[in-house]
Amino acid sequence: MKIMPVTKSAIARVKTNEIAESRRTAQLSAERTAVKKFEKAVTAGADNVEDLYRSASAAIDHAYSKGLIKKNKASRDKSRLAARLAK
Repeated sequence: MKIMPVTKSAIARVKTNEIAESRRTAQLSAERTAVKKFEKAVTAGADNVEDLYRSASAAIDHAYSKGLIKKNKASRDKSRLAARLAK
C-alpha cells in the first residue's frame, strides 16, 4: 500500500520527483548504452571504434556532470575504455 500525500505541496513534490527520476533513468541508460556499443564494436573489430569511444567518453562525462555517477566511477570507466581502445 502506497501512502498518498495530502498537502498540495507534497502532491507537487511527488509529481516533480517522478519526472526527475524518469529523466535520470533515461540519461543513465543512454550512458550505459554508449559504453556497451563501444565494447561491442571493439570486440567485433569495427571501423568506427574511435567515434564510439568519443561518444561513450562524452556520455560518461555528461552522467558525471548531472550527478548520476560519482567522480571516481567516471574516471575508472573512462580509464577502462581508453585501455580497451589501446589494445
